[in-house]
Amino acid sequence: MTHANLAAAEALALQLDTNDPLASFRDEFLIPRHADGSEQIYFCGNSLGLQPRATRAALIDELDDWRNLAVEAHFRGKHPWMPYHELVREDLAAVVGALPGEVVAMNSLTVNLHLMMVSFYRPTAERSAILIEKNAFPSDHHAVESQIRFHGYDPARALIELEGDEANGTISQDAILRAIDEHGSRIALVLLPGVQYLTGQAFDLAPITNAAHRKGCRVGFDLAHAAGNLHLQLHDAGCDFAVWCSYKYLNSGPGAVAGCFVHERHARADLPRFAGWWGHDQASRFQMRPEFIPAAGADGWQLSNPPILALAPVRVALAMFRHAGMAALRAKSETLTAYFDALIRRELAGTLDIITPQETNRRGCQLSLRVKGLRDAGRALFDHLHARGIVVDWREPDVIRAAPTPLYNRHLDCLRFVRAVREWAAHGKA
Repeated sequence: MTHANLAAAEALALQLDTNDPLASFRDEFLIPRHADGSEQIYFCGNSLGLQPRATRAALIDELDDWRNLAVEAHFRGKHPWMPYHELVREDLAAVVGALPGEVVAMNSLTVNLHLMMVSFYRPTAERSAILIEKNAFPSDHHAVESQIRFHGYDPARALIELEGDEANGTISQDAILRAIDEHGSRIALVLLPGVQYLTGQAFDLAPITNAAHRKGCRVGFDLAHAAGNLHLQLHDAGCDFAVWCSYKYLNSGPGAVAGCFVHERHARADLPRFAGWWGHDQASRFQMRPEFIPAAGADGWQLSNPPILALAPVRVALAMFRHAGMAALRAKSETLTAYFDALIRRELAGTLDIITPQETNRRGCQLSLRVKGLRDAGRALFDHLHARGIVVDWREPDVIRAAPTPLYNRHLDCLRFVRAVREWAAHGKA
């Protein structure tokens, strides 16, 4: 990076950060410190989001209500526990582009995926297959294979895996639509990610859903890397269900309560499901009758009463998304990631390959990177970055994932990353 290039890149970063209307949100997060006392450059929100400053007080509020009110806190607490999951409903719906009755915060992602497949994977001898991508996140793969076996089918025949047909292993929209067209008559469920965890590729949900529905398939999406990242419109996309976690871009803490979407057309459908008492119709839930009457909408898939101490951070984090607005966050993300992408392509062209699609509509904020020509050098670069207070994510066998998130990252963070990689490359990639 020449002195002139460096000065121009830094001037642009300073200008973009100064004019950023969302810049103040960074101050609402606790930024971890490096060993030298400086703030880390944290590009790992795709794995675990940072802690909002308000989270600690929210947890203390619930502990105080437990101490002072005990069981009465269900009704008289600062945030009454009985309807607590309802406190996050509208904000959660806004984040994923759903109607309030279509979403619920409950369980963890893979638990929710299993619950959804109980209802929406209904295989028959003629239509038993599930379509997924070959490099799906392992938990999804495990869940899908176990569901197929549970129903008495063989994954070797009933699992259709999409392979990447583009450079770097990404999957074209045409390849997805061709697979649905070719195998649709035997597909019971299409299950794809909103954003692929390894490559960072984003998928266009509506065309996939429409193509699958025309073939009589049910459609679900794993939005672990899309919720809080993309400007989703789940209701309009028309998928049957979606699931996601809340500890990544949604900044709700490790193991946070996950989310689930069920389209309103299924709100009162007589679908098979695994039932629990919190999914029972609220009006008669406490009459304690043995017959199960499901609540309308996504609430009807709940099993147990909400975990208050685990939901409090979700409530805090979602309020921040409400204040910022997903449209504004996505607009900043596009600018931030484009700046990062351009810097890497210009200044690190001999060192790094970007495997994430360059088109804005085909990626979120994550860029997945490989060291050129030296597969074993990626881990060395990862360690070099961490030693300098730049926190990124490593995925085997050779991918570094860096995710500048719009709530707390700056353009200057991207520039510091590029400087650190240049330093590493200049010293023999040791």
